[in-house]
Amino acid sequence: MTPKAEAQSSRFDLIKWLVVVALVVVGVVGNHYFSASPILYRVLALLAIAAVAAYVGLQTAKGKSFFALAKEARTEIRKVVWPTRQETTQTTLIVVAVVLVMALLLWGLDSLLGWLVSLIVG
Repeated sequence: MTPKAEAQSSRFDLIKWLVVVALVVVGVVGNHYFSASPILYRVLALLAIAAVAAYVGLQTAKGKSFFALAKEARTEIRKVVWPTRQETTQTTLIVVAVVLVMALLLWGLDSLLGWLVSLIVG
């Protein structure tokens, strides 16, 4: 891109972000203004406004880079080898056991130190 084209794109990006902000403001104010209306209609209107705002936001340079990042993240998540149910259960039980042992040790240490301090002070 030439510097002139980048400046033009940057200017339009600012306008697009202003449109996104305006749509969000319209959604918030409209939801408050129509608070007596049934919630189904308000939710549908907010979803429609959010979809339009997201579409406009994705047309900007930052929106396009965010969308590319989201696609790459989804690809990486598919590569992850998730633990089985048995592995998850065993790990959870180990963590619970360690927490209980540490709680007992800290309770015992606290009681011992409290008893020692009471002997020294009192």
